[in-house]
Amino acid sequence: MKPPLIVAIDGPSGAGKSTAARALAVRLGVPYIDTGAMYRAVGLAARECGIRLPIEDPDAVAALARNARIELVPDSGGNRVLLDGRDVSEEIRRPEISLYASAVSAISDVRRSLVAEQQRLGREQGGVMEGRDIGTRVFPDTPFKFFLTAEPAVRAERRARELEARGTPQPYEAVRREMDQRDRDDGSRADSPLTLDGRYVLIDSTDRPLEAVVAEIERRVREAI
Repeated sequence: MKPPLIVAIDGPSGAGKSTAARALAVRLGVPYIDTGAMYRAVGLAARECGIRLPIEDPDAVAALARNARIELVPDSGGNRVLLDGRDVSEEIRRPEISLYASAVSAISDVRRSLVAEQQRLGREQGGVMEGRDIGTRVFPDTPFKFFLTAEPAVRAERRARELEARGTPQPYEAVRREMDQRDRDDGSRADSPLTLDGRYVLIDSTDRPLEAVVAEIERRVREAI
C-alpha cells in the first residue's frame, strides 16, 4: 500500500500559504490541513483563560494544549476550527490572536502535543499541510516540500486586505508592525523556528498570481508522482 500523499507548504504570514494550500488540496483531491489554526486555537484558549503576553507560565499553556479538543472540519472554505466543540473559525483570525499563536508556538510542550496530532492526521489521511514547520519537523521526509515567501510590504498589504474582507479592518501600519513582530518571533524561537532546508522548493509569490503558484506546485507534485 502506498503511503498517503503529504504536501508541505511552509512560509511566513501573508505569503499565500493558506490560499494556495486550499486550492492545491482541491486539485489533488486530498484533505487540506491548516496546522497554524491549531496554534491559534491554543492561543485563543490561553487568552480566554486570562493568560497575558508575554507568557509567564508556559506549563499552564502546555496543559491547555494537551487537554483541549481541537478539530479541523472540512468545508467549502478549507477548515472550520472547533475548540472543545465550539466553532472558533472567525475568532482565531483576530489580529491579537496572531501574536498569541506565535507565543504559544514557542513553547516546546505545546509543539510536542500539536505536532503529534498533526502527524496522526497526516498518516491517517494525507493531505496538503500548511504551517511553519511542516517540512522541517512534522513531516521532514516528505518529498513534496514548498516554501512560499514574498516581500514584507506585499505580505502586509495582503494581510490588511484579508482583515478588511473579514470585517476586522486594521491600518496598514499596525498590520505591518504585527507581521514584523511575528516574523521575528517565528524566526528566533528555539524550538522549530521558521526555516527551510535544501530539499524545499522556494517560491516567491511577490509578483506572481495565486493561480500560477498553485499550478507550479501541482505540476511539480504530479511529475514526481
